[in-house]
Amino acid sequence: MRKFDGDQLVLATHNQGKLEEIADLLGPYGIKITSNADHNLPEPEETETTFVGNARIKAHAAAKATGLPALADDSGLSVNALDGAPGVYTADWAETPNGRDFVMAMTTVHDKLVTMGAPQPWTAQFNSTLVLAWPDGHDEVFPGIFHGQLVWPMRGNEGHGYDPMFQPDGHDITCGEMDRWEKNKISHRADAFAKLVKGCFA
Repeated sequence: MRKFDGDQLVLATHNQGKLEEIADLLGPYGIKITSNADHNLPEPEETETTFVGNARIKAHAAAKATGLPALADDSGLSVNALDGAPGVYTADWAETPNGRDFVMAMTTVHDKLVTMGAPQPWTAQFNSTLVLAWPDGHDEVFPGIFHGQLVWPMRGNEGHGYDPMFQPDGHDITCGEMDRWEKNKISHRADAFAKLVKGCFA
């Protein structure tokens, strides 16, 4: 496994919440972190059907464009009763002509479960795959997972995305009711990130 030995890293994202979360996790390593927006990079088209495939597209595009190592995350919600949907299309389910509407997306998930008569608990996972890519084309892959169940109605105004309907295993509150920094310690991204740190930074 290749170790990270530079002092600059590009986070291949335009998502401010994701940028803040990963920048906080990387804080102890003294690395200067920039994002796609800082380099005026467009969002590459995500044409793969897996988390790792789309994360690779984003990481390699940023590394090639900047000449710096780049870290990308592809993440989403997989609902067992929906055969893993929305999965890699998690953000797509929230798309509207006026931007993303995650209340609409959560309602869609709920309505599909009710319509099909899916028995509760509605088990689900948040998945995160981190890909660290170098300009020479090498990459390292780190998957993370966060188990829980879906609840309705939505609860809480913290977090982002589908957090208000996701209740992690071992907790009686949703991610939407959790302090974001507490959630970040136990999330799918934290799981993937711990593997990344052990593999490339430790």
